[in-house]
Amino acid sequence: MMKLVPSLRLHRKFILTLLLICIFVWSLFSIRWNADLFHPGGMVTLLQIFRGLIHPDLTPDILLLGLSSAWITLAYAVAGMSLAIIYAFIVGILASGTLTSTKTARFCSKVFFRGILGFTRSIHELVWAWLFVAAVGLSPYAAILAIAIPYGGILGRIFADMLDDAQEEPIKALKTAGASRLQILVYGYLPLVWTDMISYTMYRFECAIRSSAIMSFVGLGGLGYQIQLSLQDLKYDQVWTYIFYLIVLVIFVDGWSNLVRSGLSETNDYKQLVSGWVSSLFTLLLIIGSWLYIAAFQNVSLFALLSNENFEYAKKFFGGLIGLNDPHPAFLDSKSWKDGLKLTLETLEMSLMAIGFATIAAFLTVIPAARNAANGTLSTSKKWYSCILFYIVRIVYIFSRSVPELVWAMMIIFIFKPGLLPGALALALHNFGILGKLWAEVVEDMDPRPIRNLASTGASRAQSLFYGIVPIVMPRFLTYILYRWEVIMRTTIVVGFVGAGGLGMQFKLSMSYFQYTELSLLLICYMILVIIADFASESTRKAAK
Repeated sequence: MMKLVPSLRLHRKFILTLLLICIFVWSLFSIRWNADLFHPGGMVTLLQIFRGLIHPDLTPDILLLGLSSAWITLAYAVAGMSLAIIYAFIVGILASGTLTSTKTARFCSKVFFRGILGFTRSIHELVWAWLFVAAVGLSPYAAILAIAIPYGGILGRIFADMLDDAQEEPIKALKTAGASRLQILVYGYLPLVWTDMISYTMYRFECAIRSSAIMSFVGLGGLGYQIQLSLQDLKYDQVWTYIFYLIVLVIFVDGWSNLVRSGLSETNDYKQLVSGWVSSLFTLLLIIGSWLYIAAFQNVSLFALLSNENFEYAKKFFGGLIGLNDPHPAFLDSKSWKDGLKLTLETLEMSLMAIGFATIAAFLTVIPAARNAANGTLSTSKKWYSCILFYIVRIVYIFSRSVPELVWAMMIIFIFKPGLLPGALALALHNFGILGKLWAEVVEDMDPRPIRNLASTGASRAQSLFYGIVPIVMPRFLTYILYRWEVIMRTTIVVGFVGAGGLGMQFKLSMSYFQYTELSLLLICYMILVIIADFASESTRKAAK
């Protein structure tokens, strides 16, 4: 019986992998694979985009404009994340139930506050930006709040899970000593999870930089706004100049994040103290500088946001969403529901194609991107080209994930005709870099001894990959695939804004024609899709264990 259990698990994972492959193949049938996919001048446009990549515009005026736009993008991200952290910390603690004293109160606290976090994180930040701009106009606070709300929901959910998973022994010791619930939180829970909280917040800040850039596409300034204007003028050399600024921002945040994490893991108390003070001071100065810039140079005030005029705009907009003064709201019309559900299915197919393409690309490049494979410590053999290939693939990963999905989509839509394929390719290009980086770290952290044993018996590199590396890392690989699919599902609506099909394309049209009840219907369909993705992902993860 004991021998049967591992065998069943192995078969279950094999069947699960086969099922996921079949689902991906099914999604491919939603595309008509013929020459009609391309614009007549698509290949010419592709060459022009590539020429702009090789020869970006480095004139002083463009460089100065890029620098100021990069600062706006950074300031919005910092301001948004500062609000998100406050929201996430408070609601995340309440959602964990650590401040409650009875099981009933703990259950009610978890259900209520996790529901709030789930709602705020289920809607993409660009959708929040559209809603805020429609309600209160083109204010920097539209971008800041659009980042703060969903990122607060994401961080709050993770913070709550970290507190739930904290070690029980120190908590029990404090309870036995008679500590209050607040004392248990401050002296028990928080010290146990503080490092992980900071580490994950830094990762989300890197994501907020990209989100801040695409906030600009609703007319709020920053790098995204400049990229959009340059694309409309077909000035691809300027497009790549602004994209390089965005890549530098992401690399800066990535380096800062690594510095913070290395300081947290530093065993030398003095070095850890110095690193902590430097990081804290830099963070504080960046937050203060961002808010001062927004208040002083952008000429906006939080009190102006709460004016009677903005209140009337918001009242009219949100009243329109719930169908006030509309005798035939779209969310009560069966035909509108039929059309909405059809778009929902298309959006699902787009997300499946995207994660499938990203998975294939990441799988083909992950071994050369692993440091232990490049330096020969994984298989005891090192090729002369391994280090060169390592740096090339890693640079491609950085380049791929630094460019937001919406920017990829805006370029791809010049090559392919509007539809699901451009959206899937844009999502795949961005997530390929993220998946590859995460997978490479998994390979770097694995035990090299089984691979070395295979190599010593004369196994080829392909045999070592399929019989040694893949069985060990596949569960973690699958976890990251499902995690990124959840993210892709939330992002599909964004690439649709530029004509990549699905719910996003119709959402933008409905917004342009002020069809507010249709917006509500599309948001409901979008949230249903996200809930289905969460449920399917969680069920698949459990089946893969």
